[in-house]
Amino acid sequence: MQIIKWIATACVAIASLALLAGQLGLFAGTPPGDLGVRAGKLKRPSDTANSVSSQALLWPDHRQRDAAQIAPLALRGDGPTTMAKLSALLQADPDVIIVDSRVDYLRAQYTTRLMKFVDDVEFWFDPVQGVVQVRSASRVGSNDFGVNRRRIEGLRDKLASS
Repeated sequence: MQIIKWIATACVAIASLALLAGQLGLFAGTPPGDLGVRAGKLKRPSDTANSVSSQALLWPDHRQRDAAQIAPLALRGDGPTTMAKLSALLQADPDVIIVDSRVDYLRAQYTTRLMKFVDDVEFWFDPVQGVVQVRSASRVGSNDFGVNRRRIEGLRDKLASS
């Protein structure tokens, strides 16, 4: 019985330390220095299973290429109108900070409430393809359990109904 109490106490202590570390921002990670649009491309997907990108197929040798692929966002009106609608959706979310907002590009940070993990999300109006290209990636960890994909699909649904 003593060992069970010891294990339970150890589990509570570890969980408390993890929560404290999160609240102190130790799981936030560092923003990548190479975000943005370069030569008509957003940054490539992460090498681990914690990102999605509508341009993943542009990197044929990337090991997460197929898993990271997600459809771009359809326009709702023209490019600037769609980007403005996306900006409004992001501003309405209390877990989002908009880092960069231009007529054709948006960059935001999503922060989880409890553990303070940060994901970087980018949207770029691609005038050649006539869509909004998107990339969403976790800064830390190797698996996001589908959070980035669900986030983008949720934004896609909200954008379609706006």
